[in-house]
Amino acid sequence: MSTDDREIEVYRQPVYMPGDKVMSKKSVRNDGTMFGKEIGEVVVKKGDVGYVRDIGVFLQQFYIYAVDFVDRSSIVGMRERELLAMKEQEDVQ
Repeated sequence: MSTDDREIEVYRQPVYMPGDKVMSKKSVRNDGTMFGKEIGEVVVKKGDVGYVRDIGVFLQQFYIYAVDFVDRSSIVGMRERELLAMKEQEDVQ
């Protein structure tokens, strides 16, 4: 079991698959893991659009989606809750 009340995501299929177009629901700053960027520098802004490149696992609980934000020339690892499928966004408008 998880040490908190969050769902263990890896018990189900990932929500996003490689090639899916997604939008960031939040701004993300470099925590020191992105080479060539200053710590604290914004690497993704809320509303930026990217494509899922790959899917990894963190702490054997959570999916991490490697999202290629083409306009920013950066690939950022993001959680499911930080992303919105562009199809969902297009349906809203």
